[in-house]
Amino acid sequence: MISPARVAALKILTSISAGSADLPTAIAQARTRLADDRDRAMAADIATGVQRWRAALDHLIVAVSNRPLDRLDREVIEILRLSIYQLLHHTRVPASAVVDDAVDLTRKAGKRSATGFVNAVLRGISRTRAALPLPPRPADTQSPTNRAAVLDYLSITLSHPRWLASRWLDRVGFLAAEAWLTFNNTPAPLTLRVNHLRTSREDLLRRFAAEEIVVAPGAFGPDALLVEGGHPLAGPGLGAGWFVPQDEASQLIPLLAGPDPGARVLDTCAAPGGKTTALAAAMQNTGLLVACDVRPRRMALLRQTVAATGATNVALVQADLLQPLPFRSGFDCVVLDAPCSGLGTIRRDPDIRWRRNEADLAPLAAAARRMLAHAADAVAPGGRLVYATCSSEPEENEAVVDAFLAADARFTPRDAREVLPAALGVVVDARGHLRTEPHLHGLEAFFGAVFERQP
Repeated sequence: MISPARVAALKILTSISAGSADLPTAIAQARTRLADDRDRAMAADIATGVQRWRAALDHLIVAVSNRPLDRLDREVIEILRLSIYQLLHHTRVPASAVVDDAVDLTRKAGKRSATGFVNAVLRGISRTRAALPLPPRPADTQSPTNRAAVLDYLSITLSHPRWLASRWLDRVGFLAAEAWLTFNNTPAPLTLRVNHLRTSREDLLRRFAAEEIVVAPGAFGPDALLVEGGHPLAGPGLGAGWFVPQDEASQLIPLLAGPDPGARVLDTCAAPGGKTTALAAAMQNTGLLVACDVRPRRMALLRQTVAATGATNVALVQADLLQPLPFRSGFDCVVLDAPCSGLGTIRRDPDIRWRRNEADLAPLAAAARRMLAHAADAVAPGGRLVYATCSSEPEENEAVVDAFLAADARFTPRDAREVLPAALGVVVDARGHLRTEPHLHGLEAFFGAVFERQP
């Protein structure tokens, strides 16, 4: 009998390759068809691991089979990918079980003629696991004549798009790029933010101790907790609003609004609600916090988060920031966490690296400039504007900031050190922008800029 987890993993991967779902959506759909929590976890791990190491897996398929991928059926490719991933990363699983399931999966997929091919490829890789035919780390990483070998190593062995590896190599150098890519290939911890609207940090830690949940403090986020053991999402805490699952770098963005964001605050692209509820807590549930998003499904998610966390000063407004906002009076602070490429979150969303192309950056940046102009119109004189992304790329970050300042004389830049807690100065760059970098800070690559409207 084929492992249910492998059957589910194949469905996840074929949905992704067909373009019908991204990784989180495909995993969520597959979970409903699995009754056992262990199978759910295994299917998610296999699918995520395949997306993380896809370039290396594909290189091995071609090297061992001596066939280009475009000559193979999509289902056969995905069966080989998930099976090779297990052979290399689930070493406690017997290789024979992986190979036998792969052959059965191939037959079940209606590709009976490919069963011998799948069997031969997997047995060949199993025999050579100690010396895989992957590009080695070059001894000389500095010589321009060695650039192709360096990029082979970064893009194939460390499994990132070549265009992105090339960008990072040019920007930060080999050692930092290697560390960045290695970070992206490391599973991310579950990170929580204490919700001070419902509990205190001390009370939450006591509750976790009683539930045998082990957490460690984040390195930068004052309310960040990294889960090291236990299952907090399965307990009562999430529904009770004691905490919000939120990446630590993302938790730093609301801090750019300052310790006192003001009496009237606008969060323009607010779903799923982590930053909105952090702002509500900073406002001590007083004043007016307007939270917007454009799609009904995103608004439903935002409404659910706000309700669970007990934020009662929040008004929800469905609005498209690509159009002028429907507000007549100004806000003390406006936050725009702009839709972007998401290339700063590859560790948490490994399939993003394959869904994005370099050509995506220009239109995304153009949309961000338009959104920022509309957000700026909602800021009251003397008020603050925060622009943020979860992108690592300058087109979506500094270039948008520079274009905005050149086009709108009402605003001046403000150094993020002036509004962040003193301990966070280490994540502010020379231009005064918040910038978390994987190879320096061990966080996802987020960006944040602060502007002030002249009185």
